[in-house]
Amino acid sequence: MLKSNASKLFGLRYYLVFAVLVVAGLVVFVTSTGTLSEVLAWWPASVTMMFGSFIAGASAEGGGAIAFPVFTLLLHIPPDDARNFSFAIQSVGMVSASLLIIGRGIYIEWRGIAYPAIGAIVGLIAGTHLIVPLLEPVTTKLFFVSLWMAFGIGLWRANRNASRIVRTNIDGTLNPADILRLLLTGLIGGIVTSIFGNGVDLVTFCMLTLWYGLDEKVATPSSVVLMSIITVAGFFYHGAVLQDVSQRTYYAWMAAAPVVLIFAPLGAWVISHWHRLSIARLLYTIIVMQLVGALYVLGPTLPHLLLSGIVIALGTLAMSMIDRTDTVTVSETTVP
Repeated sequence: MLKSNASKLFGLRYYLVFAVLVVAGLVVFVTSTGTLSEVLAWWPASVTMMFGSFIAGASAEGGGAIAFPVFTLLLHIPPDDARNFSFAIQSVGMVSASLLIIGRGIYIEWRGIAYPAIGAIVGLIAGTHLIVPLLEPVTTKLFFVSLWMAFGIGLWRANRNASRIVRTNIDGTLNPADILRLLLTGLIGGIVTSIFGNGVDLVTFCMLTLWYGLDEKVATPSSVVLMSIITVAGFFYHGAVLQDVSQRTYYAWMAAAPVVLIFAPLGAWVISHWHRLSIARLLYTIIVMQLVGALYVLGPTLPHLLLSGIVIALGTLAMSMIDRTDTVTVSETTVP
């Protein structure tokens, strides 16, 4: 019994060190600057991220996938601030979940992380300067939920056959075409992330599950680790290089950080005990709720609805083009 408890604590070692450092840093900053009231005023961010960070740790959607629509649609915060908050809060939540995943030895596909991460860094920087300035707020919000809807349709189509082939890793040695494919996946995901503060995780998740047939129980923690890398890069780029993170974003970040330290790792732990189809159903539910909520709140015009329809159609087409799950049907394999 004592040995079992010691083993569990050992699995938490990276996460616990990180959590203590974050909390200590926040306490020192808030008390030394006298900004406690400003931070507490952002309690809606904490409430939002209780759910958002759990989803971040439990699925291929980063916490920003919850924060971005809530901040922009319900709290009427500009998309740029919502994106920067997503980077900031995920640098705590996704990193803590990743440290828990690595510390507990939860299986991940490192090749599905490393190559997309390289492409995503390039896409993140390129998208920040070339794409983001061209988008107006309503278009950005609708593009977000519509693109996610396309991903959801693609995953639903793949999982209609519950006995489809699933693998615990990418078979064999990657050839140059595979490496290029993963780099481009990361590039596209990085551009999406530059707009919303998240996205490379879901884009890569789709490629890993639809093209390579990776089990969702492996693809999910892999996407969490990937997103933690890119979100730290995004937060650093906007906070230290561009220096365009507003004061209210920092206050909201400090208000929500203690919450995500708990709920993101909790999501990562819960999901390790779920069946892969349950993970997929969780994603479908979140995605549909986002689209319906956005259409209700925004009251979009006909041109906006056409844009949404086009994004969903093109995204679904792209998902069907990479979907190879119907080529072979076998029983499920077991995740190591």
